[in-house]
Order: sequence, then structure tokens, then C-alpha cells
Amino acid sequence: MTVSSPQGKRWMAWLAGGLLALSAAGSTAADFDPQRHGEARRLVAELAERGIDRDWLEAAMQAAEYRQSVLDAMSGAAEHRLTWPEYRAIFLDEARIANGAAFIAAHPDAFARAEADFGVPPEVIAAILGVETRYGEITGRHRVLDSLSTLAFHHPSRGRFFRGELAAFLEIAFEQQRAPGSLTGSYAGAMGYPQFIPTSYRAYAVDFDDDGLRDLWTNPVDAIGSVGNYFAEHGWRADAPIYHAVEGPAAPPEGIEFNRAARPPAVPAARLAASGLEMPGALADDHRLLPVALEAGEGTWRYVLGEQNFYVITRYNHSHLYAMAVTELAEAIAEARGRKAGWLEAADTLPEETS
Repeated sequence: MTVSSPQGKRWMAWLAGGLLALSAAGSTAADFDPQRHGEARRLVAELAERGIDRDWLEAAMQAAEYRQSVLDAMSGAAEHRLTWPEYRAIFLDEARIANGAAFIAAHPDAFARAEADFGVPPEVIAAILGVETRYGEITGRHRVLDSLSTLAFHHPSRGRFFRGELAAFLEIAFEQQRAPGSLTGSYAGAMGYPQFIPTSYRAYAVDFDDDGLRDLWTNPVDAIGSVGNYFAEHGWRADAPIYHAVEGPAAPPEGIEFNRAARPPAVPAARLAASGLEMPGALADDHRLLPVALEAGEGTWRYVLGEQNFYVITRYNHSHLYAMAVTELAEAIAEARGRKAGWLEAADTLPEETS
């Protein structure tokens, strides 16, 4: 191949340097060497057909290392083992609240434009970034290449899903001229300020500062716009409430499926009222909700009725605890900024006669 332009020479220099670095890293591991690993070889062949340099792909997979710690971490996620008070305490600390308000103040134009373009309040976008990475401070220490290779070829039930994530990651790294082994993220392969998995990066990341690059690793402006775009694409409703806080019986009533965050709001208000939950007066009987029951400690329960926007938050992480943490952090950030967060709780937006 002959390269004469300065841009072409830079590309070939990056490719050569990346291959050397990857080969050096892979010389001690080669856990997924395509020459010996059939599934890795098939992945390389598929991506090469899409236009990615085969030598680069082979060097990348030769550098990937198996990580048992990644598989162990997948079974111990906080959403699976913590109560609501324990989970809430992780994310609703004073520093995270204050830093969220400061993060919005540091990027006012980006947050204002994201709200105008996507309808998502600044505090909600900031809360996502606060929960995920403390506003870009902690983006993960695992090599994404290792995590996704391990999960793609060794996860007992989700290997096919993570194989797709690994393919998307390699495409992103190649397109952005980044050495795959240099990029770090979560144990599950989530990356950058907003911790997008690779397929979400490809689908929803936006170049929000118009510099020609969708950079979620180092660019907070792109991260702000990308979270707003993610929510909008998943059905966020501007100026609509996230949830209703309601009273209810001493224990969750039988016959109601609580905490099914993987499903859109589906339970009619009339059915919830018949089970003993007090409905806000402005809701029609056939209005669909996502009921949440949170064990508050000492045998007490807190009830929340999620709206469409609550469900949208769970598209980021399919956990009702996650959605509640994001919502309450957003509310706390709004209070720290001196703003009334009426968009959080529907009770604040109901007509006076029914509030």
C-alpha cells in the first residue's frame, strides 16, 4: 500500500505503532490468539470483511488477556445484593451532590443545549454522570479489551451479547485510531464519562462540540450531549414527571408485580388503588405505571409509582434501585443549585385542587 498524504502517513504510523504495542503486550498472554482460538479467528474474519485491517485485528486479539476477576464481578453487582438504604448511601453523599452542581456550573452551555435539544433537565444528565463515574473522575481500571474478550468467550449465558460488544469496541478503537489495549472501563466493558457499552457508544454518542470526534473518554461536552441523546432515543418525555411517591399498606400487597424495571409501565392505576396504594387524584384509572416497593428498614416500606421517564432511566441500567438513586441524586443536585425539581415528582406538578 502506498501512502503519500500527511494524513495517510499519520494513519500508517499509528497503525504500525499500535501493532507493535499490541504485539508486545500479547507476547506474554495470547489467551485469545486467533491462530489458536477458533471463535476469535471467526470474529477477526467478520470484522476484516467490514473493512478493519486484519493484521491490526489479529494483534489486538493476541494482546487480549483472560480475566477471571471480570467473571466474578459480574455475579456480584451491587443491584443484586444491597438493600435500598445501602444502595442509596453509595450515591447520595455530600461530595457527589456538590460536585454535580459544580459540574453543571462548569458546562452551562452544554447542559442548556442538551435540555433544549433532548428535553432532559441538566440535573438528570448530571446525576447519570455522577452515579456512573463521579463526573468523569472514576471511569474504570479494567482494560476493555480484556473484559469484553473474557465475557465474549467465557460468560456462561451472555457470551453472544458480549461478542457483539467486543466487535463494536474494536470498530470504535480502529475508527478513532486508539490502541485497544490502552482503553479502560468497567469490568463489563462500559466506557468513558457516561459508561456507555460499545454498542450504545456507536448508536447514541454524539459529537456535541462539533470537533469531528465523538469522544466519551475525555470530552465532558460530548458526554453531556450523548446522555441527553440516549434518553431522548429511549422515549424521554420533556417536562413530564419521573415518579409519584405514594402511601401504601404495611407490606407490599400480593398480586402486584413490583420492581419490574425491565418492562415499561404496565399496571393500571385503578388496580394499584384497589390493592391499597393511594393514587394521586389526577391520574386516570387506566393510566399505566411501574410500581416500586423499597424496603426502608425496620419492616417499613416506601412506595413509588414510576412513569415513562422512570422507565427510560432503567434503560441505562435495568434496576429499580439504579433509577431511584439517579432520581434522588438529580433532586439533591437541583436543591443544591436552588432549583425546585418539580419534574421529578408528579405530586409537585398536579393541579392545586388535586395535590
